[in-house]
Amino acid sequence: MILLRHDCLVFKTSDGESFPCSTQEVTVEILGDAIGLLDEEIIKQASEGVLHYFKSELGKTSVTIAEFSAALEHALRALGLHVASADDKESKAAAELRVVRSDLSHLAGAAEQGFELMFFGRLRSALAEVLEQSPDVVHFRGLRPCVKQLLQAKRWTPGCQSLNDQIVDFLRGCFDTQRRSADCALLVC
Repeated sequence: MILLRHDCLVFKTSDGESFPCSTQEVTVEILGDAIGLLDEEIIKQASEGVLHYFKSELGKTSVTIAEFSAALEHALRALGLHVASADDKESKAAAELRVVRSDLSHLAGAAEQGFELMFFGRLRSALAEVLEQSPDVVHFRGLRPCVKQLLQAKRWTPGCQSLNDQIVDFLRGCFDTQRRSADCALLVC
């Protein structure tokens, strides 16, 4: 028997064929176009968690695509995300959603150490600008790099987690105040 790479499983298709593949590659195929709406790090962590579940907890090296897909969906839901199969009507509607993205690292770019207050003012203004575009989803990405940039931290610390939580709470509060009963969602990752 051929030894699998540490990040691979043998996947069985519905027609009985088997092939070894990286779980991240299969994850990309399963999520399809929805992958652009999700943070790359979250997808990577979910994929690695599912791989660990099958290999370490269940002792399996071979799974069906359906089993992997169901476990991945469960992992993403546990992270607060809703991902449906490409055939699902909800995913087709999600593909038609108007998503407006903003990069938190870009907003933190000009803020120097100790000037988090300037960042929060910019963040409020950026949210207002985004909401003027009448989006279905407001997506602020790059939260972790933004926090590390603001604190000039090389590693994630309790201070980083504290600022992370403050930014998310601030965004939620501003979003609830500024969206004026518009039916849209906020995604921060």
